[in-house]
Amino acid sequence: MNAQLQHYADKLAYEIDAWDLSEALRAGERIVVIDARSPSAYAQEHIPGAVNLPHRTMDTATTGALDREALYVSYCDGIGCNASTKGAYRLAQLGFKVKELIGGLDWWKRDGYATAGDAASCGLDNADCGCAG
Repeated sequence: MNAQLQHYADKLAYEIDAWDLSEALRAGERIVVIDARSPSAYAQEHIPGAVNLPHRTMDTATTGALDREALYVSYCDGIGCNASTKGAYRLAQLGFKVKELIGGLDWWKRDGYATAGDAASCGLDNADCGCAG
């Protein structure tokens, strides 16, 4: 495989976008979504079903009960935040299969997917959706 093809194969092996994640979750694939941000950021807004495991707390004790056969998808706020990278790195160090969500929560919402938490949105670009307030 030439260097360029290898580069793209490597990216696909370690990254996932919002659409692919949504489809994999919808299909029931064995995926655990990890919000690698702080508990307060998670409480404010997160991907539905995501588990809050801040990257700073990831160790053998905090990950001991996690399913070693699942694929873990680490995310954070978006391109201005590197908690997803730190989380993915730490999970990989601990022996988990992991991918990083491209664009994080920001691009998840830009692609129109719903969120959960205090500032949750229904994922629609419609002020009349009833999800606010």
